[in-house]
Amino acid sequence: MNGHAVETASHLIQNGVNAAKALVHEPEMHDLDVSKLTVSLTKSPGKVPEPDSLEIWDMKTCTDHMVKVTWTDDVGWHAPTIEPYGQLTMSPIASCLHYATQCFEGLKVYRGFDGKLRLFRPDKNCARLVMSSARVALPTFNPKELEKLLKAFIKVDGPKWLPKSRPGMFLYLRPAIIGNGEQIGVTAPSEVLMFIVAVSWPDLSSGTRPGTLPKPPGLKLLASKSDVRAWPGGFGYAKVGANYGPAFVSHMEGRKMGYDQILWLLGADYQVTEAGASNFFIVWKTKEGKLQLVTAPLDGKVILEGVTRGSVLELARQRLVSGSEYLPPNIKDLEVIERNFTMLEIEEAWEEGRIVEAFLSGTAYFITPVSAISFRDEEIDIPMGDGTSGYYAALLKKWLKDIMYGNIQHEWGVVIDEE
Repeated sequence: MNGHAVETASHLIQNGVNAAKALVHEPEMHDLDVSKLTVSLTKSPGKVPEPDSLEIWDMKTCTDHMVKVTWTDDVGWHAPTIEPYGQLTMSPIASCLHYATQCFEGLKVYRGFDGKLRLFRPDKNCARLVMSSARVALPTFNPKELEKLLKAFIKVDGPKWLPKSRPGMFLYLRPAIIGNGEQIGVTAPSEVLMFIVAVSWPDLSSGTRPGTLPKPPGLKLLASKSDVRAWPGGFGYAKVGANYGPAFVSHMEGRKMGYDQILWLLGADYQVTEAGASNFFIVWKTKEGKLQLVTAPLDGKVILEGVTRGSVLELARQRLVSGSEYLPPNIKDLEVIERNFTMLEIEEAWEEGRIVEAFLSGTAYFITPVSAISFRDEEIDIPMGDGTSGYYAALLKKWLKDIMYGNIQHEWGVVIDEE
């Protein structure tokens, strides 16, 4: 032996791999970058619908512009554009049309009573879209850049479509990501499109479509029987289209039976998960007389982490406590609980007169009271406080609206610069 170390075969191979990598130029993958944004204004502006009109209730009227950003696997995110609203075109073998490689978000922009435009906690929606995108093998991005992109979009269309003369109005914002390249192979998409549109939207929490009889207050829920919306370890926690399409079958059947939404149950013990596409809350008294606000937990990847849900829980823990300056005389403090609970518990509480109220939370339905639940062919009537809403639902709704519409200044209400 001459003292020199003898290189193993694996060592020699690894050295060769490293040398080969050094000779290959890896392309720089660009992140989403709003500083590269370009704006092309429409030459055919649309008409803004009248408040509470059929056009608004049809939920088909979009604003004049939309956002588009392309991603490719050789460049990353391309420069974003704001351009005239229009149709999308794609190949019949686009990945999203075959393998559900798509995700989306839903949030609103509000015209405040102080004259300002606001988003409500947009950082939460942007972060959730990153998570949802990764769950279906789509590219991720800096969520702060998406928030900037939303603000830039609103700055273009917000002043016209939410004029200062109409405080208390809002638009629904729909950011979405789709795998739109020509790729029918069973793999992650090599080309992706992010787009954002704004839609005129009705107040589903309290309004009624013009020309129809006013509905009785409160939603009627039909507890699911055999169908399951989401399951432990699945993707119920992500905002992807595959969570929604299959649920439409039960939803439409429920509508024919006179129910507004499906209350989704899970397992042989009838665990309560979500109601339609909203989070479900119930206020009840325990057998020991303790007042509780209860909703299902986020563990198990079954429940969507709703932005309104989280806000309800935070406000309840801050304000629905003993000695709180926010508590009206007729409202008692309560305990806020996130845990698995079942329809059997709700049924027992109803039989024993311990249910106080129930409500849904979400972007579309906001805070909407529940008046009844059909379970195993029996209708469980839910108290409605003053006859239009439970007292806790009404109070939480007021607190949130005050933030959204600028009646109070709060860090959750993000003001949009219109200048």
